[in-house]
Amino acid sequence: MIYVLAAIGALTVAALMWRAFGPMRDTASEGASTPRRAAPLAPDDDPEFLRRLDEQQRNKNDHDQD
Repeated sequence: MIYVLAAIGALTVAALMWRAFGPMRDTASEGASTPRRAAPLAPDDDPEFLRRLDEQQRNKNDHDQD
């Protein structure tokens, strides 16, 4: 009987650990038709930000040369 209780306890602990540290599910996208785009972590990871920065530098250099 003690072995059955130990097995049930081990399975319960394993299930709880799996839910806590297992693969993450995105609950917001469940049932959603379009997946969300993850935001960049930093400005230098954002291609749109880098493009605007490059355009600003070009405009500044063109303005300084005139």
